Amino acid sequence: MAVTKTMTKAVPYEDANSKVAKWHLQMTYENDSEGDATYYKSVFNHFVDQAYTDSVDGSSKTNFTLQAKGSFSLSDLTALCPVSHWDTVFASQVDSVITNPVVNPTADESFSVPS
Repeated sequence: MAVTKTMTKAVPYEDANSKVAKWHLQMTYENDSEGDATYYKSVFNHFVDQAYTDSVDGSSKTNFTLQAKGSFSLSDLTALCPVSHWDTVFASQVDSVITNPVVNPTADESFSVPS
């Protein structure tokens, strides 16, 4: 299974100083090639804020440094995504749709009610 992951969207939300305060990131996963019997595609979206409050201890944390949008590389943006989680979800999707699809039961209209 050849899986291709492509960052297909990166929308910066800038603050008053033209520094990125939030990102909307989108990554497209594709299994094999379009037209193949094993082809499958899924699109994942993620919004990430520059700063957040830790839900456990209430402290302030940061996901990335405030900086101009042009300062972010593809690897920086990819690192902000939950890629390992998406990998697991995509593998599960491929398994349930391509590898081991659900087989729906078929009706036997010729069955007669026993007397």
